[in-house]
Amino acid sequence: MSRQITKPTTGQDRGQLSPCVCNTLRMVSRVVTQLYDDCLRPSGLRVTQFSILAAVARLGEASLKQLEDELAIDQTTLTRSLALLERDGVLERAAHPDGRIKAMRLTAKGRRALEAARPLWAQAQGKVLRELDTKAWADAQRRLTRLHHVAVKKRQLGREGRRVHSKRRRVVD
Repeated sequence: MSRQITKPTTGQDRGQLSPCVCNTLRMVSRVVTQLYDDCLRPSGLRVTQFSILAAVARLGEASLKQLEDELAIDQTTLTRSLALLERDGVLERAAHPDGRIKAMRLTAKGRRALEAARPLWAQAQGKVLRELDTKAWADAQRRLTRLHHVAVKKRQLGREGRRVHSKRRRVVD
């Protein structure tokens, strides 16, 4: 869980964000992630690791699929992160009735790490909310939730369309 200090990402013109929705969201996400990482540094966790540990703690025990859905993270990234957290002794595999399902749970070390990191996370959250103000964040969160739902729906429709299209091609071939 060791890491180096990162320099805040600011872009060429701090006052201008990209007109591209995706690029703007990624730019803002990187800078906010760096702020949380800076606050969490004394705990030895990054905000991505903190989020995984917090999700596992909320669920008690979690399968890969549950974590993918809970955190909206792809399987490859999640698997890599879980392997590192398992290596560091903060997560361990949990027995699952279906042996094919990989489930994880916090270890005692993981519970201690999460508890030590919570006040640091709250500090980062407080910094952001003081600057943004709680009402503005509630509005942004509502809008981002809508964007998330739209993106997920469009992505699912795109996948279904590709499946139907590929089935048609197979019939023709």
